[in-house]
Amino acid sequence: MVKRSKTLGRRAFLASGAAFLSAPALAQTESDTTEVEGDLDERVVRNISSFRSLDWAPYFDNLDNGAVLVDVTSRALHFWSEDEAIYKLYPTSVPLTEDLTRLGRTKIVRKVEGPSWRPTPSMKERNPEWPDFVGPGPDNPLGTHALYLSWTYYRIHGTHDTRKIGRRSSNGCIGLYNEHIAELFSLTKVGTQVLLI
Repeated sequence: MVKRSKTLGRRAFLASGAAFLSAPALAQTESDTTEVEGDLDERVVRNISSFRSLDWAPYFDNLDNGAVLVDVTSRALHFWSEDEAIYKLYPTSVPLTEDLTRLGRTKIVRKVEGPSWRPTPSMKERNPEWPDFVGPGPDNPLGTHALYLSWTYYRIHGTHDTRKIGRRSSNGCIGLYNEHIAELFSLTKVGTQVLLI
């Protein structure tokens, strides 16, 4: 009986906060772009079991300029340095839905510390109440650093809302804790290859 009430209490708590997970900090209102994960227990177990070290060779021909692998199923980002001396594994947030998820090969084309943010046209269409522009700072949904990919509108970036990490909570981008994106920012360069699977 006690165990069941704790589970119900946890679900109620998570449901009450889940509506705010997909919106930028300035526009945290309930919307239908938010996914509320039904059975967290099953997904968390699967997520933890998938969060493991990987070898780069099955995914990349070489490590020229370093390599980033994002596994949206396990919600993990892997980084290998060009000389193989550094390997990093970070938990991530991933896109809310499959139609917002882009998979395949790309690369880092721009790095910005203290990025500004503008919603994409499709974000604005889904959420007209969102601001047109958010400058750098604690209200910025891109966090402290952003790695811009060759795909328009797609980034690997930080987040000030740490509740998003480990969840499907983005509109297409890959999110990291601010301390992790700062570290990855220092390790990568323009030209680092990126693969999303």
